[in-house]
Amino acid sequence: MSSISMLIGGEQAQARSGATFSRANPLDGQIATTAPAASPEDAIAAVDAAAAAFPAWSRTGPGERRALLVKAGHALEARADEFARAMAAETGSSALWAGFNVHLAAEMLVEAAALTTQIEGQVIPSNVPGNLAMAIRQPAGVVLGIAPWNAPVILGVRAVAVPLACGNTVVFKGSELCPATHGLIIQALQEAGLPKGVVNFVTNAPADAGPVVEAMIAHPAVRRVNFTGSTHVGRIIAQRCAAHLKPSVLELGGKAPLLVLDDADLDAAVNGAAFGAFANSGQICMSTERIVVDAKVADAFVAKLADKAKSLPLGDPRKGPVVLGSVVDMRTVHRVNELIDDALAKGATLVCGGKADSTLMPATLLDHVTPAMRIYRDETFAPVKAIVRVDGEEAAIACANDSEFGLSSSVFTRDTARGWRIAQRIESGICHVNGPTVHDEAQMPFGGMKSSGWGHFGGRAGIEAFTELRWVTLQTSPRQYPF
Repeated sequence: MSSISMLIGGEQAQARSGATFSRANPLDGQIATTAPAASPEDAIAAVDAAAAAFPAWSRTGPGERRALLVKAGHALEARADEFARAMAAETGSSALWAGFNVHLAAEMLVEAAALTTQIEGQVIPSNVPGNLAMAIRQPAGVVLGIAPWNAPVILGVRAVAVPLACGNTVVFKGSELCPATHGLIIQALQEAGLPKGVVNFVTNAPADAGPVVEAMIAHPAVRRVNFTGSTHVGRIIAQRCAAHLKPSVLELGGKAPLLVLDDADLDAAVNGAAFGAFANSGQICMSTERIVVDAKVADAFVAKLADKAKSLPLGDPRKGPVVLGSVVDMRTVHRVNELIDDALAKGATLVCGGKADSTLMPATLLDHVTPAMRIYRDETFAPVKAIVRVDGEEAAIACANDSEFGLSSSVFTRDTARGWRIAQRIESGICHVNGPTVHDEAQMPFGGMKSSGWGHFGGRAGIEAFTELRWVTLQTSPRQYPF
């Protein structure tokens, strides 16, 4: 068991009330972490500290910010083993997934460092003689970042890296399900030498999340909010931000379709589908959720994918290498078991896997899924996947778009021009032709459509999200007025 602290104004802090909460390992119920249970007053203190640090940090030169972020990337990678242990203890994830998290998160910090000299403006011709008109980007202020548990290092770093690169200060609210994992990110940033108050870290008990987040959104110093998590909570965050006229970036749920057309390379499609469906036991926002297969190749594809799924190692990640570790809790197991029962009762075929009685859920495929079944629309967020057979390209596109979500998608076809045309018709913020739905790079504009959220993280899109665009003029010669 580990006990962690918050970070407020550069100082380790407990909740003023002394209250704590615990996170238990999903496999055996043993306490993994004890963390401070912040109150709204604690959260306001963190925002106050970030606001106090903002004037100096916003004036820090790009070279200094770049150097600190690069150091943070190296410090994060040096803690890879600590992250693996924390993730296995708090969320039951595999060492493979933890290593991928740390590697990509370190890349995100280095990429954010490179952005410090790319915050550009524009000179715009003015109709007024002698008027130099410019569009300039400036730091927004305090940024509130809220990250989930499922890809905790990647999404935790994403919540803070580009905002810091742009000259903002940050309050990072850690997830109640992985407070120690998120705390390690803060330790890496502190080790890099960020000034006091530039990054602040708050943890809260699950029951206190609403009041704590509301207090921070309402604080006048908070100028941007970014949230990654469920669509249900995202709607609440959006409402709170709208009430206070605060811009937000929201990356929410998904039901990513993977299309296998009649001319697809089936081996490539199987490998892409297996990775997208079962990485981190399907607990990724981009996870392949609906496998849409042309009926002409469906039998061969399903047989190959079933063989692949059956071969994936499943087990307790604390006891050795696995691909499929634990899902986050038994609520997930009960919910997904109900989806399996519903699908089978309505005519689906169980290809492999099946219902689970613990958080070690096997790779499960349900074939002949139809819109009448709940699993067709509901996000499983587990290693249980629906296969939908369709007749032809148009039916595949229609099935892909028959969802309230629109985050990631992919298309497998040997005809790349055909894949490109179809990609343009799929209603998702991200689409990969002949690649998996799970794919993230620090420099790419990452964001969704429909109920998957709005705004973008990553690269220049991140700069736009976390800076203020201002019009500033300089009159260089006498100006004539009509009166």
